[in-house]
Amino acid sequence: FLQLPSIDRELTDAELEALCGKVPVADIPVIDLTKYLERSKDEAACAAECEKVAEALHKYGALIIRDPRVRAEDNDRFLDLMERYFEMSDGERDARPEVAFQVGVTPSGKEKPRNHCDKYGQYQRKDRPVSLCPPELDPKWRFFWRVGFTPASTKYPVLAANKVVPPEFPEWENVMDTWGNLMLRTLKGVAGMAAEGFGFEPDAFQSRMENAPHLLAPTGSDFYTYGKLNKVLAGFHTDLNFLTIHGKSRFPGLYIWTSDGTKSRAVVPEGCLLVQAGKQIEYLTAGHVQAGFHEVAVAPETLRIIRKKKAAGDSLWRVSSTCFGHIASDVVLQPLGKFDTPENREAFPPLDCGQLVQNELKAINLDAN
Repeated sequence: FLQLPSIDRELTDAELEALCGKVPVADIPVIDLTKYLERSKDEAACAAECEKVAEALHKYGALIIRDPRVRAEDNDRFLDLMERYFEMSDGERDARPEVAFQVGVTPSGKEKPRNHCDKYGQYQRKDRPVSLCPPELDPKWRFFWRVGFTPASTKYPVLAANKVVPPEFPEWENVMDTWGNLMLRTLKGVAGMAAEGFGFEPDAFQSRMENAPHLLAPTGSDFYTYGKLNKVLAGFHTDLNFLTIHGKSRFPGLYIWTSDGTKSRAVVPEGCLLVQAGKQIEYLTAGHVQAGFHEVAVAPETLRIIRKKKAAGDSLWRVSSTCFGHIASDVVLQPLGKFDTPENREAFPPLDCGQLVQNELKAINLDAN
């Protein structure tokens, strides 16, 4: 399967508008976190919302979460900071390849998605990725900032490396910690709802997230260089963590696939965040929840925003507002609760979460050790 060609010539405004909206917006459930946070007011409403979370993760591998505690101003401060950072970074000083780029910057051309070519043939033509198959190195950049507490000891020190603080930005730690902790707080709420929805102990997921290597993980895509239609910025892949949460980006371009193989555009409504399932929850549920496939590419809707930003003299770096929630590295992954059957134990044998992460880092070209 070949990637759709990136279009070199300048599309007219009419041509561009005709292309917009061809891929539908993702129709996935919107979950109200308030019903969980204020459960004492209505336990039945909370239980029903928790079941919606479990069903959404199973059916779609994703959901939209509405959390009144999350403020757009904090996301904007974060995006402003990261735009300035990617504009000036040389991709070397703040990189830490010796710890598989798990803190600091990952420059363009380092990460390569796993080969998922077998999935392409399972999709209808309209639902196929635009990513090349087999995959190439991603042109996107990344910055990893650790959020939360570091374990006192771990078998996986590479996943607990010291943070990298770019000295040019005195506000760096405050901005990154504020936004990272806000998103992680929301994610822990979703984890609690999911556990109850699956019939687990209420803290089944949350307790396993304690002292985990959570990462505020913005990607940077350079539209000064890669601003052509269908250019793939992050190839077709799933996430290696437990749950991923996204705030609003200033540029569209994230495509997601629901569990039934439908491709759609991810649009985050005001006051909401997007949550996607990763490989760790897939392991803990023995595949009942599937890690969600997604890619980032220059869509017609992206080009429309690029033109507006260029005319206004704004930054042409697309920053994703992303946080990776993890299970702690030394926790043993195995099917939980009703998913703990002899058949599932054989398919998903006990595995340290840190080992799963390191296996995946090798597979995507980040860990050369």
